[in-house]
Amino acid sequence: MSCEGLNPMPQARNFRRSPDEVMRLARMGCSHPTRLSFLRQLLRRMDTEGWRFDRPVWEIDANGVGRAVYRAIGPVRTYSLVAFAHDLPPEARSDRVIATAWDATFALFDGTPTAADLDRLKANVPLQEAGRISARELSLSRANRSVRLFDHVVERLANGMQPDAAMLLETGYLMRTTAVYGSGKFGAADRAAIAQRPELSAPFQAEMLSVWLTRTFTVDLVEHLARARGGSRAVRLAPELKRGLGVGNSTGLGMAPFVIRHPVLLNNWMLAREEALARVRAQTGVGANELAGFCVALKEARENADLWTSAHDLQRAKLVDLREGLARIASHVAQDWDQAAPYPWDELWRWGQNSLPMEAQEALLAAMLEPHGALIDGLGDCMDADEDTYFPINGAIRVGELRTIVQAQYGWALGIDYTQPAQCARFWYVSEDKLEPRLGERHCEPGAERELPLDTARQAAAFWLALRDQPGDLPVAHLLLEAPEHRPAVRRVQIAARHPFAEIRDNLISADMLPIDILRCKLAFFGATRFDPRSVRWVRISLFQGAPYPDQMNGDVHEA
Repeated sequence: MSCEGLNPMPQARNFRRSPDEVMRLARMGCSHPTRLSFLRQLLRRMDTEGWRFDRPVWEIDANGVGRAVYRAIGPVRTYSLVAFAHDLPPEARSDRVIATAWDATFALFDGTPTAADLDRLKANVPLQEAGRISARELSLSRANRSVRLFDHVVERLANGMQPDAAMLLETGYLMRTTAVYGSGKFGAADRAAIAQRPELSAPFQAEMLSVWLTRTFTVDLVEHLARARGGSRAVRLAPELKRGLGVGNSTGLGMAPFVIRHPVLLNNWMLAREEALARVRAQTGVGANELAGFCVALKEARENADLWTSAHDLQRAKLVDLREGLARIASHVAQDWDQAAPYPWDELWRWGQNSLPMEAQEALLAAMLEPHGALIDGLGDCMDADEDTYFPINGAIRVGELRTIVQAQYGWALGIDYTQPAQCARFWYVSEDKLEPRLGERHCEPGAERELPLDTARQAAAFWLALRDQPGDLPVAHLLLEAPEHRPAVRRVQIAARHPFAEIRDNLISADMLPIDILRCKLAFFGATRFDPRSVRWVRISLFQGAPYPDQMNGDVHEA
């Protein structure tokens, strides 16, 4: 299928936002999930293609220990979530990456596992990093119970009552994952082995499928434990309460470098979203269905904002901006929006840019996209990237041309004094114990000699200085023979020349850089909601909250 996003609609070209506006961390840290988010793409595909679902294995005892298998049966291939439930002592429960035991562990299996496969996985999956999986597995993950809510739900259901709705809404999930590994990690199938499958071609589809099926497992588990405890008195979770539960996730710095290391992929994510917004802004009218869909999306956004809480001061301030901004949008739409304007959606967007805080602007973006599926959903085909194509350096490109590109794409980086302590305060490195990315404080912690090359702004500025006194017609290969340390910068500059949204346009080693801004941007593309920072370096979120379950789509999860 051709990628619509690489050939923008001519009428939308003039409505696209500038990378200088979009690629700043302050704005990226206000991102909201949209209908282009990866979990939404997965759900649409499964629904459209009529996927079926079942649960051929349920071997969980009265203590909640055992294994289960959930199958997603597509038109061509089947994928199976293999789940292991454990009896975890409270003192062993930890969301930290250094944990060695969890309430549940999972693998997404390519096909339907045999008894021998299940035994092999039982010996390895509960160990997570200490075990070993194979290329038949597409992801490896683990989760811990949200203990207070989990126990409350089991107790209430066992006694024939529904759990407290306010408690469910406040937390939003029964379990939270602490890692979902894929793309070759710990022996899993490499991304290249599955990227050509249509159902997995969009980013992170295997991981999203694993989390979605995990959500069903968490509900099945509490209902199973309630039956074991309450017998005939026990009841099932009410559908409306069940729908409001997602899967929580705790994630930290390990996720942040991904978008820096994959500039073409980041460009394609941002480009698809920005092209979608531009297409909506370029519409010359407001259809009745689109207006109704927008109003529903706005109403749901306000309801979500009212339920969204955080103990972190930065996020609490953003939530104030969000709630007040959404109320202003609703008032403007009801009273002042000129739907007869030549470009009414653009008129609404320009009003938002001039009147709303950044948090509410990005929420307005998500709401504007929501009713325009026919116009923008095809852009989901543009969000993957063959990055190997852009890895080779063109050594024949001339220094003068490179200077022009650097000025155009990295002008924001050239005026920073990187010798100032505040501008080089941090360094990225990989921890020795868990092989996970971390962020060090350069002036008070050891390890800067092992710094990862994620200081993109400083590299661009150093390359600019190296170019300054060179002849304009000199091939860059000659410069790199004398100064090979600039090879990463040359590669990124050449990528940025063709991919305007490839770079985060901020200094990623400065003292005031907030990693949670990077995390929120990436998690919004996943489809995460309820972004709740626990520090500037790690967050909790919810996935699939409000989404359908398998038995609400074209299939049904049932016991074999």
